Amino acid sequence: MDGSVPYGCGLARLAVVRHGESTANEVFARAVAAGDPELAVGEAVDARVPLSERGVRQAEVLGQWLAGLGAGERPELVVCSPYLRALRTWEVMAAVAGEAGVPYGSALVDERLRDREMGVLELMTPPAIRAHAPAEADRRERVGEWFYRPPGGESLADVVLRVRGLLTELGTGAAGRRVLFVAHDAVVPAVEAVLAGIGGRRPGTIPAQVPNGSVSWWEHDGVGLRPVAIGATAPLGPGW
Repeated sequence: MDGSVPYGCGLARLAVVRHGESTANEVFARAVAAGDPELAVGEAVDARVPLSERGVRQAEVLGQWLAGLGAGERPELVVCSPYLRALRTWEVMAAVAGEAGVPYGSALVDERLRDREMGVLELMTPPAIRAHAPAEADRRERVGEWFYRPPGGESLADVVLRVRGLLTELGTGAAGRRVLFVAHDAVVPAVEAVLAGIGGRRPGTIPAQVPNGSVSWWEHDGVGLRPVAIGATAPLGPGW
């Protein structure tokens, strides 16, 4: 037998915004570019990492995008990760949209949209992991990103399990509605995997696909939610 079993989600439309650039994203990029294992994130707890100045500007542009959506495209329900960078992204988006005459209420917060937990490797840059935890770096390469679970952390497959639970609840409790998630890069391939159904193609690796401030969305085709765009940065304009 060929094909897959579709995931029958009842939402009319689902969009997922990745938060604007965070101060940790900024440090990670510099550490990778320089190959410097000693460049470190200043914040000790991932959930409290704030947006960078660039990330705030990205959130402002996303707010303009949100305000420009037609009445039949605007989200009717917003669900946000509890992490500071995601909450702040939505706060800025909603404020900008409100100033443009398109007010939005408060977002719901659900911990199942949190970022992938990295356990003992939390907030360690790739060069730092290679220098200070070489055995884990080797295991990560050997196992592959989809199934690699750092000690005390999650694999991407683990993220799928919690995201599936949220989508299942929304598919019945918010059936027929347009929903927006404000979350993280790991959440996007998790949503992809759930909506692809049983036997569906597993998404590829995540960093290049889901830039900061990008929008991914799915629309209902009569059977389930089909992908329209993954990691689209058009709302931010060129150069982002």
